[in-house]
Amino acid sequence: MALLHQHRHAATTYTTPRDAPYRDTAGATITQIADELGITGVTLSAWCKAAGVAIRHRNPSATTAPARGVETPDQELARLRAENKALRATEARLSTERDILRSAAKYFAGGDELVSRFQFVADHLHAFEVKWLCAGVEVARSSFYAWLAGAEGRAARKAADEALAARIRMVHDEDNTYGAPRITAELNDSVPDGERVNHKRVARVMRDAGIAGYRRRRRVKTTTPDPAKQKVPDLLKRDFTAPAPNEKYVGDITYLPLATGSNLYMATVIDCFSGRVAGWAIAEHMRTELVEDALKAADALRGSLAGAVFHSDHGSQYTSTDFASLCEKLGVTQSMGGVGSSADNALAESFNASLKREVLQDRSHWPDSATCRRQVFRWLVRYNLRRRHSRCRYSSPVSYERSHAPATLPEAA
Repeated sequence: MALLHQHRHAATTYTTPRDAPYRDTAGATITQIADELGITGVTLSAWCKAAGVAIRHRNPSATTAPARGVETPDQELARLRAENKALRATEARLSTERDILRSAAKYFAGGDELVSRFQFVADHLHAFEVKWLCAGVEVARSSFYAWLAGAEGRAARKAADEALAARIRMVHDEDNTYGAPRITAELNDSVPDGERVNHKRVARVMRDAGIAGYRRRRRVKTTTPDPAKQKVPDLLKRDFTAPAPNEKYVGDITYLPLATGSNLYMATVIDCFSGRVAGWAIAEHMRTELVEDALKAADALRGSLAGAVFHSDHGSQYTSTDFASLCEKLGVTQSMGGVGSSADNALAESFNASLKREVLQDRSHWPDSATCRRQVFRWLVRYNLRRRHSRCRYSSPVSYERSHAPATLPEAA
């Protein structure tokens, strides 16, 4: 009996602490308590039965969480802290991106250029991290660092462009009708070969500096055709080039408007080889004598026009009998384009447009006859002796002719 009592006492002291968590926890299940104790549910059930503890069955309608995967209070607290930390980081990132984009607005007001983005990042390195700046304006960090490394070279190129712009302005101030090709030729003539400048660079610097040749386009009709006169064939066929000087000429009449409402008229004789104005005449009328005087002036300059072709439109002055007689006397063969087709005499038409565009510029007329004659004469002298022509490989007509026939042609304007 003493031995049985001792055995029962030992069993009681052994089982009581093991089933206590289940017995003392209201609503807990065998599985939940077993998981917390680190034993199986079968073992805990056996302990409870041995201790006479009734096993509670789960209520099907209860909304208790499943046993496995249930968070402990510490686990839930750790998870919530991690989520809160992630939300704060996201909020900080969005706030930073918003501040970066607000700061970038002024940089992109004139256009969202890649260089502007790089410059923005460089200017805000003290306020934000590079990775956030680059992400905000959508550029690669490696590209930004490559751009930053080239800052010294860009500064040197900028200084060189500014120096070139100053030289361009000097040429442009002397003749504001010059564009990039003529200015390039002028610059390259004044420096050693090793310092020559490319015309594309000159065009870019002029564009950036707001420098441009004067441009003005006007179309004026001065030709009065006379269908009753004899017809002359078109010997040029719109080919306004020549293999040598004093072989092919074109001519036309243009009006020179005066402030009084009247006009002066100018007739020209232009060499197709160099574009040189070999003869010209100005008068207050458009009679045949005007075109005759221009052709005689060309004959005097060249020494002789024998064998040359003179091309014109079908104006009544050029189709007259008197002008035909003069051409025959000088040994000149006449040529005429189609009636009403300015393209058939494009070289002369282009010359007339250049004259009035470059001399008048923003004015619509000359103040008086004397001023008109003086300014046109000065421009013609420059046109022949100094003005650079693309057809002459950007040298003047006189220089171009001298380089091809130095001993045969005079150099006067």
